[in-house]
Amino acid sequence: MTDNENKAGSHHESFEEEVVRNIEALGSDLALASLSRKWIEGGIPNKYSYNFSWLGVPIIQYPQDIIALQEIIWRTRPEIIVETGIARGGSLIFFASLLELIGGPGHVVGIDIDIRESNRSRIEAHPLFKRISLVQGSSIDPKVVAEVGRIAKEKRTMIVLDSDHSHRHVLAELISYSPFVSGGCYLVVLDTIIEDLPDQIFSNRPWGRGNNPKTAVHEFLARTQDFEVDNSIPSKLLITVAPDGYLVRLKMKSNG
Repeated sequence: MTDNENKAGSHHESFEEEVVRNIEALGSDLALASLSRKWIEGGIPNKYSYNFSWLGVPIIQYPQDIIALQEIIWRTRPEIIVETGIARGGSLIFFASLLELIGGPGHVVGIDIDIRESNRSRIEAHPLFKRISLVQGSSIDPKVVAEVGRIAKEKRTMIVLDSDHSHRHVLAELISYSPFVSGGCYLVVLDTIIEDLPDQIFSNRPWGRGNNPKTAVHEFLARTQDFEVDNSIPSKLLITVAPDGYLVRLKMKSNG
């Protein structure tokens, strides 16, 4: 290795070390975390997350979480990404676009209890639909879960949960889909932020404080030692809908 190569490697390592220190500092800044929650609280009534699209399709996610998901997928290289709750389909296109860049046979499975015809048509007309399968039905229906298990068998698998946000439903999803997550891959639970915001924001919803994805995550983690929260992600994002929601599988798991 040449002196220039050694210097370049050293510079990269020092940058990565600096990033780690930055994230640790952000994670311990309680005042900044409070400001971030206030910002999110102000954005939700104005439907901030509705204002973005991915390759022409509404994605209905925060840009910060989109970046975090991109980093996870590029680093862990899943072959199968399963999303429950597909809304208008932008997340499916986002996942498919990353798998297209990675190359290989990577595939996205989108599950929703009600796939509206307009949304289905938009997704099916997209150039990246070749990497997407749509499943209409409840994400906790045993037949749907079994179908996902068949698809994920012997595949490196990542799961993203974004459907019914009630404690009971999310916990059932966690129990049903966590066995499919491969070692080192992620089980992402979105909208855990509900627990941290004023209850009146969700007064027209069947969930709120004490009954939401974060409470389900905490109960799930109390039952298993196979997953842990990756706190570095919300620490660096600050603006995120998924505090405590980025779970990584610790034990190696093959889906055979």
